Amino acid sequence: MRPTQTHAEPPGHARAVGEWRRRRLIAAGFDAELAAQLASDSAIDLHELLVLLDRGCPPALAARILAPLDRAP
Repeated sequence: MRPTQTHAEPPGHARAVGEWRRRRLIAAGFDAELAAQLASDSAIDLHELLVLLDRGCPPALAARILAPLDRAP
């Protein structure tokens, strides 16, 4: 058996990924506040949000559809 390798993320990686996600959501049509909220939540699937938008779903509704069920509205 090979030992499990773990890779430490470089400093600032999570912040850079969150910023990329935020910019991508804004470019897709989300307002800045909602984009920031969604970008910082790793439980939200960015790609599925974009699929819903491509199918004509408004950004706020797409966010609501993909919101985790265990969270209060």
